[in-house]
Amino acid sequence: MINFYGFGGTLAAGTWMTIQVSLLSLAFGLFFGLVGAVAKLSRFMPIRAGAGLVTTVVRGVPELVLVLAVYFGGSVLINNVLSWFGYQGYVEINALGAGVLAIGGTFAAYATEVFRGAILAVPEGQVEAARALGMHRFLIFRRILLPQVWRYALPALGNLFLILQKNTALVSVIGLHELMRRASVAVGYTKKPFTFYMAAALIYLAITTVTSFSLQLMENRAARGVRRA
Repeated sequence: MINFYGFGGTLAAGTWMTIQVSLLSLAFGLFFGLVGAVAKLSRFMPIRAGAGLVTTVVRGVPELVLVLAVYFGGSVLINNVLSWFGYQGYVEINALGAGVLAIGGTFAAYATEVFRGAILAVPEGQVEAARALGMHRFLIFRRILLPQVWRYALPALGNLFLILQKNTALVSVIGLHELMRRASVAVGYTKKPFTFYMAAALIYLAITTVTSFSLQLMENRAARGVRRA
């Protein structure tokens, strides 16, 4: 490992934290993105309107503002709600939780539209045929919709995940010791900003390169048996 004036291990620890934030935010965003897409396709107008309002607000607010709002305002909101039910304790959102909620929530807002478009891209005749065979809704979703939705949505979701990985740098402003925070601390001690910020840039590039290669393999696997135009 390159020593980096004694901060090589620090940068490695920050890289691992960045990867953790990315993966946790991805899991959070995929789940709630799919939930949001189903909500926006609901038969019930209030559910559709609520999902549309949430995605519009989240996509319209800068991610840095969301990170700060969740970190500083999330604990206050949670404790105020819990106090209505008589809970007298104190619940605090830490920097990792706030970062995952903010970055994953933004990913979910965009993924909602990706999943919605992918669901609509599945031919309606396949769903009708599944119903004619007696499949219930969950089985139709798992056996008919989900495999095809995944194939249609994967390229766009991959692009969103690459953006998410770079946006993890925003959580450095709330004190989470991810890559950018570690690099900033090293710069403060050594007074060598070019060295450490360039190292951070190269690490981000390496992470996104590996991700891009992995996504290509996943797209190829998802498209097995599908005729390419």
